[in-house]
Amino acid sequence: MNSFQTAADWPLYGMADDARPALRTGLLAGPVALATIVALGGGGPRPVGTQMVFGKNIVSGFLSGGCIEADVEGHALACLEDGKQRRLVYGEGSPWPDIRLLCGARIEILVERLAPDDPAVATLLRLADSRMPAFWASDGERRQCLEVPIAPWPGAFERAYDPVPRLVVLGGDPTALAIASLGAQSGFETHLVRPKGPLAPPPLPGVAYRRDAVADALAGIGLDRWTSVAVCGHDLEIDHAALLAALPSPASYVGLLGARRRLGERIERLKAAGLTDNDLARLRAPIGLDLGGKAPFEVAVAVIGEIMATRHGHPALARRGVEA
Repeated sequence: MNSFQTAADWPLYGMADDARPALRTGLLAGPVALATIVALGGGGPRPVGTQMVFGKNIVSGFLSGGCIEADVEGHALACLEDGKQRRLVYGEGSPWPDIRLLCGARIEILVERLAPDDPAVATLLRLADSRMPAFWASDGERRQCLEVPIAPWPGAFERAYDPVPRLVVLGGDPTALAIASLGAQSGFETHLVRPKGPLAPPPLPGVAYRRDAVADALAGIGLDRWTSVAVCGHDLEIDHAALLAALPSPASYVGLLGARRRLGERIERLKAAGLTDNDLARLRAPIGLDLGGKAPFEVAVAVIGEIMATRHGHPALARRGVEA
């Protein structure tokens, strides 16, 4: 087994927050070890449910910001060798007092070995592919994964997985490109829609591209409740078509880039097209948090920030309506 070198100078592996892609990749090469924070005391940089994946030539995720990852790796390697689950405690009550947590937290971690043919893992990945929620329960020996919440048995820990957040950006100017680029870097399944745009896709890693009509593109991508739509077309007809499709949909976020002074006439046109007051109350316009910046990546930060505030239910930032 090769060393995963979790103490690398630049731990880019820690930027991945969703364990499922690493599970899928790692299991292609053999068993993997899954480390999950199952209990937390006294705060901590990462919440309960945070996971790391260790497999052949793969490591993904982080659990503490660097305090314990190298030690967890050693236990994960041992788990892969003998197949026995481990319960690790760091901080107060730890058998390894020399491993100190700067945050003062107490972290309990379950490390378990997952085989490529594990039925619970197969269900987890199938539900991810179908963009369905998944509920995972495990005690390190027995595992279960269902589409509905599980009543954990003694010693088992339950974790819920949402589908990967999806971002659809309408437009092709630098601001739209910045929003799409930052969305992809932030872990969104990102799509850029530019009707009749260039044949070649934008040179943005992780961004899918469509150039068909707005209604066809949005229908093809799918607007579920884990989808956010950023309308940045700078074209009244494209923007109108996008809002007509997105506002009545289950999409959790719909934002419109544009001048505030033109918003009233846009709203009236949408009403005339049949959108209800409830539909229109979902529109966030002008798009993004009011951070004061107007440069492309400044707007992108404001938009991605507002989407994340909405997703996490932040009461001060997840504003509603078009009058803000």
